[in-house]
Amino acid sequence: MTDPRAAAFEATILPHLDAAYTLARHLLRDEHDAQDVVQDAMLRAWRHFDGYAGGSARAWLLAIVRHACSSARRPRAGDDTITFDEEAHGGAAAAPSQESAMDARDVDAAFRAALDALPPEFREVLVLREVEGMSYAEIALATSAPPGTVMSRLARARARLRRSLAPHTGEES
Repeated sequence: MTDPRAAAFEATILPHLDAAYTLARHLLRDEHDAQDVVQDAMLRAWRHFDGYAGGSARAWLLAIVRHACSSARRPRAGDDTITFDEEAHGGAAAAPSQESAMDARDVDAAFRAALDALPPEFREVLVLREVEGMSYAEIALATSAPPGTVMSRLARARARLRRSLAPHTGEES
C-alpha cells in the first residue's frame, strides 16, 4: 500500500530536484557541497511537507535550498578555513590579448568565473531567472525579497556580468 503523503511529495517536490541542485551548485560553487545541501534540503522539505500550503512547489523548495546553502556557507565555530584570493596572492593569469580569439571552452570558463565572482544575492537571482526560467514572482517567493528588489538585483547582476565579460567579447563596458 502506498503512503499518500509520500506519493504527494514525490509528485509535487521531486520534479524540482534538478533545479534545487543547480541553485545549490551555483551558490556554493562546489559540486559535492551542493549535493550534500540538496540532500539536507530534501530532508527538510519532507519534514515540513505538511506545512506546504500550495502555490509554486519549485519556489517553496528553492527557498529551502537557499536557506540550507546559507547555513552551509556560514563559518562554524573552530573552522580555521582561509579563503585563497588569487589576485591578492599574485596568482592571477595574464589577461588575453584582444587579438586572440577565445574558443568555446575559454568563453565558458570566463562566463563561469564572472558568474562565480558575483555576490551571492546577485548570482542566485540570475541563476533562478536565466537558468531555471523562474518568474519574478517565483523568485520573490524563493528569496523572500520583494519583486522590485528581485528586478533590481537581476539588473545589477546582468550589468556586472556584462562588465566582467566585456574584455572577452570586445564590447565596451
